[in-house]
Amino acid sequence: MALRDRVRDVVDGRRFQRFVITVIVVNAVTLGCETSPALVGSYGELFDVLDSAALAVFVVELAARLYAHGPRFFRDPWNCFDFAVVGVALLPAAGPLSVVRALRILRALRLVAMVPSMRRVVTALVKSIPGLLSLSGLLVLMLYVGSVVAINLFRAGGDPRFGDLGATVLTLFQITTGDGWSDVMRDLMATQPWAWVFFLVYLLVGTFTMLNLFIAVVCSAMESEAAPSRAGADDRLLAEVRALREEVRALHSTPPNPAESRSLDAVGDRR
Repeated sequence: MALRDRVRDVVDGRRFQRFVITVIVVNAVTLGCETSPALVGSYGELFDVLDSAALAVFVVELAARLYAHGPRFFRDPWNCFDFAVVGVALLPAAGPLSVVRALRILRALRLVAMVPSMRRVVTALVKSIPGLLSLSGLLVLMLYVGSVVAINLFRAGGDPRFGDLGATVLTLFQITTGDGWSDVMRDLMATQPWAWVFFLVYLLVGTFTMLNLFIAVVCSAMESEAAPSRAGADDRLLAEVRALREEVRALHSTPPNPAESRSLDAVGDRR
């Protein structure tokens, strides 16, 4: 076996993947601990050592994968993501690039690329972006139409939340998220008792319908992402069943061996 094949078997093996995942988790915890001045004062040197060791492991792991897979390494978007994250971590965190030090936490996102279940979820979210963009446009249109209606209905009451288009859009967006909408409605009902009608219609259309459509689009994308894996498992099961049927047919169609037939006849005669 060539050296590249051996390296590929190692970097694609479960043990090596679990080791890298462990390093990612430990490094993420370390970076979180560095946000505490008390912990940095007591264990600052240990945190630096762990951070440097984790970066060294990431560089060696990335180099091994590059060597094992060659140019095919960059065909996988997740490999490109890992390459970019590790490349950012290698930039000098001094001078004008001091902000790069804060980006070290991006290494924790490598956990998404390493865990297949997380990777499927993110892939489904990316596939749902076109549908989410269409729904976002519909939501913006609903906010605009609702804001114009709300201004005409409630601006005469003197409420600053409905004083102009910008303030009204912000208020309706707050209502769409379900944050304090009942307080806004009750304040308006003190002077306009029928204001609840507008809020009832807007909540039914904006919150209960639009937000549920967002969830439906994401769930649909996740189902379509999981379908190929289920289809692959079903195909493998059908292939095994067909192979078993062929073996049974072969056994039934095989002519009996003459020697075995004579031995069976001899046993029958003795009996």
